Amino acid sequence: MTHLWVRAESRPNEERVGITPEGVARLIAAGFSVTVEDSPRRIIPIDAYREAGAAIAPEGSWPAAPDDAVIFGLKELPADGTPLRHRHVMFGHAFKGQADGRVLLGRFAQGGGTLLDLEYLTDEDGRRLAAFGYWAGYAGAAVALMAWAAQQQGGVCGPLRTWPDREAMTTALRARLDGTGGPRPRALVIGAKGRVGRGAADLMVAMGLPVTRWDQEETAHGGPFPEVLMHDILINAILAQPGAPVFVPATATAPGRALTVIGDVACDPSSDYSPIRVNDRLTSWDAPVNRVAQDPPLDVVAIDNLPSLLPRESSVDYADQLLPVLLRLDDPQDPVWARAAALHRDHVAGIEPDRSA
Repeated sequence: MTHLWVRAESRPNEERVGITPEGVARLIAAGFSVTVEDSPRRIIPIDAYREAGAAIAPEGSWPAAPDDAVIFGLKELPADGTPLRHRHVMFGHAFKGQADGRVLLGRFAQGGGTLLDLEYLTDEDGRRLAAFGYWAGYAGAAVALMAWAAQQQGGVCGPLRTWPDREAMTTALRARLDGTGGPRPRALVIGAKGRVGRGAADLMVAMGLPVTRWDQEETAHGGPFPEVLMHDILINAILAQPGAPVFVPATATAPGRALTVIGDVACDPSSDYSPIRVNDRLTSWDAPVNRVAQDPPLDVVAIDNLPSLLPRESSVDYADQLLPVLLRLDDPQDPVWARAAALHRDHVAGIEPDRSA
């Protein structure tokens, strides 16, 4: 019997969860054992999981879970250096050469555990089977508009908070834009046919913006892309990868542009392949923008957990996508989990475990 242990998220401002109480009931009916850690921050109350049949454990108790338990969370684990002996299902951000990712893989190498990365649960054509992309784009576009509205009033976008639902977010954002007293900005969404791009474009349209939508056809020539600087807002929904074109070169901070806000929703600013070259760091909920130019201003939003701004919608949507995959978690014939395990083995193979801890 497979034991799924749903841990509480330890990251600040993280209220999402990857499985709903309905999903827990489905797993239990299929023969799983499910434990859910208590969490005062999770958007779905713990009583709903208890009523669905889950065992309830104290927050942060997963290190003491049975050896055969599969630990399931979304964002990063506490960075305490402890060896990791379980199988972990999570977004590890460890397979693209990230420095923190190498440290994480070292903890798996030391403890003998396995990272089954949610980002790499794909079909045979490499398409992700579950993603937060739509809500990342939706929320990322909203923050970009908040940054633009703050500029119109001579300021900088202030700290963010979660919204109870999409309607509350759009109502507040519409009022903020109306308060600028001017016309809506012109937006460009690159990667408009993907999940992230669709979410961003939908938010912009709901706010009454004229939106230019680009995808592979418009970017295939590789650049340069002077049209980018003619829009007030750019939403980048293209992942950094080898061969990715540069949409915003380092020289784009010079005057003579309309562009004043970049929402880098794909958000890999430290990558050598980043298409946004005016920014090299993540931003945060407390400081949502990095102002990379002053006259005129150019603000970059590069937040890596944007869907958390709408934790209810993003959790329910993601959990619905992921549940059919979770139901096959310990099927020895399932190629999705087999590929994920093989990817871990390939990346951890060259890492020497740290035996000094």
